Amino acid sequence: MLDIQNLNAGYGEMPVLRKLNITIADGEIVSVVGSNGAGKSTLLKAISGIIKSTGIITWNNELLHTLKAHTIVQRGIVHVPEGRKIFPDMTVVENLMMGGYLCQKDCQQNLDRVFTLFPKLAQRRNQLGGTMSGGEQQMLAIGRGLMGNPKLLLLDEPSLGLSPLFTEIVFGAIRTINSSGVTVLLVEQNVYQSLSISQRGYVIEIGRIVLTGTGEELLNNQEVKKAFLGM
Repeated sequence: MLDIQNLNAGYGEMPVLRKLNITIADGEIVSVVGSNGAGKSTLLKAISGIIKSTGIITWNNELLHTLKAHTIVQRGIVHVPEGRKIFPDMTVVENLMMGGYLCQKDCQQNLDRVFTLFPKLAQRRNQLGGTMSGGEQQMLAIGRGLMGNPKLLLLDEPSLGLSPLFTEIVFGAIRTINSSGVTVLLVEQNVYQSLSISQRGYVIEIGRIVLTGTGEELLNNQEVKKAFLGM
């Protein structure tokens, strides 16, 4: 289980997250939703050790906030960043192999897993990442994350800039990944899609959690409807 207590994090002297508390049970999909600048990406960066934070972050009773980013990856926590961040001059397979550098013995098995989840990547395995569409690059970014055998997958805005078709593909893949036993923390502006597949969710505003509940409860919440769903 991931447990976050009194988390404060930001950039330089600028605080972004303030006394934030979140818990995620094994096997859940949990969404954190909110507007631009609310602190969603900062939360994932703090969990994965990319930025410094204060407070307490534990994963299966081990303190995470004291560990380096590469050690956190070794614990099975994999961060798929906003903007995909693929290697444009590498092929699909080369990009995937970069994600599997800690799991060499499982490389072929993990490649097969990714290609089963995203058949289009199998068809484009020798294509350069930079020549692919945005949706294909997002599949590649998620696939690269899966190559690391994650126990907890941190997904930052996976539907950003995608067509409705690719959005459906990506959210379907997230459900499949979760059903295989991977816990998912999903940060999204697409409130309806993310809460629809989540067991629980949190609404973040200006670095603080202001609402929490099941995905269904938040979708039916009048404040959420007004602020995020245009209803």
